[in-house]
Amino acid sequence: MENKQKEYANLLIEIGLSLQPGQTLLIQSPVECAHFARLCASAAYDAGCREVVLSWSDDRLTRERYLRAADGVFDEVPEWRRRFFNDYAAARVPRLVIDATDPETLRGVDTGRIVRAQRAAGEALEPYYHAYMNNDAPWCIAAVPIPSWAKKVFPDKSEDEAMAALWNAIFETVRITGDGQSAARWRAHLATLKARKDKLNALRFKSLHYTNSLGTDLTIELPEGHLWAAGNGATPKGQPFVANMPTEEIFTAPHRMGINGVVYAALPLVDNGNIIDGFHFVIREGKIVASHAERGGEFLEAAYTVDEGASRFGEVALVPYDSPISNQGILYYNTLFDENARCHLAFGEAYPECLEGGNAMSREELKAHGLNWSINHVDFMVGTADLSIVGTTHDGREIPVFIDGNFAL
Repeated sequence: MENKQKEYANLLIEIGLSLQPGQTLLIQSPVECAHFARLCASAAYDAGCREVVLSWSDDRLTRERYLRAADGVFDEVPEWRRRFFNDYAAARVPRLVIDATDPETLRGVDTGRIVRAQRAAGEALEPYYHAYMNNDAPWCIAAVPIPSWAKKVFPDKSEDEAMAALWNAIFETVRITGDGQSAARWRAHLATLKARKDKLNALRFKSLHYTNSLGTDLTIELPEGHLWAAGNGATPKGQPFVANMPTEEIFTAPHRMGINGVVYAALPLVDNGNIIDGFHFVIREGKIVASHAERGGEFLEAAYTVDEGASRFGEVALVPYDSPISNQGILYYNTLFDENARCHLAFGEAYPECLEGGNAMSREELKAHGLNWSINHVDFMVGTADLSIVGTTHDGREIPVFIDGNFAL
């Protein structure tokens, strides 16, 4: 287990961030993951890192704050916090996020406090969020188990057994087998994603039409000059990185005004420490005009009303139903994994890299080309075993993209 954890840490530094000698590294980690954060720091220093800076979080204290702090704090962001994150973003510091949280850490918390805190942070830390969404610096999100999450995924196991099972499941998703060859496997995997991305870019679809037996019947218009991206990107200076590990997706941006129909979620969504399940959206001219959820509807509504752009869409992602993570048959209750098991959409901000020349455009220019902006970006899964996606080209040809949940191209 320890050797695999070390290989995982090395993989994140070598492939996830392609960390270069002399660079500073910002690691954001829950306190429960301190051991793994230290392994990542050691791997970074081995790669010639100038300095590793840690930013810690704590589920229990986050929950206590939302339940018990003075009401006014949710409209404030301290100056030290603004300077810390915005300054590191301005310096184009590589960022590693260790994602591990209780899926229900904010259960019962006032949604109003959550929304106000999101709005305050979105305004105060806008340069930070923009820099990484725009790929100005390398960033990578990866996950390790914590007991509360592991027990949610494997409720019938003891805590120790659940932790071991979740570690092993995560190792499988990131292609670690213990032979030390995970980096080579990742390079081959990224080459496969690139080949599929190139096929989609060559087709230059005008729109995509989604249907399945859940009731999804959705038409998504794509902006002129849209680009499909894969799991790996690069900074303007050419430093490669993999934003999500694991990743199985190929994604682009929809036109913010060009989505119409109904879409049903295929899996539960965990957002801001709350589980949302059995939900669907009605969308008109790109905007969510109605929603219904069997569980957590108030949290869903809070997520897509945090600002005007949150009710529109920023991402269209294709993931085959017959994919390595999906074939595990595990519901992770964590978007990093669940979104890489199924096709998904995201309401909220779009990635500028999904438009020709987008990384050099202002927010107003991106909007004029059809890309959405929001302080939020929430992925939810729509892929099923019977999902059909038909692409329509600008000359009217209809080409199957997905048949029975898998790529037809």
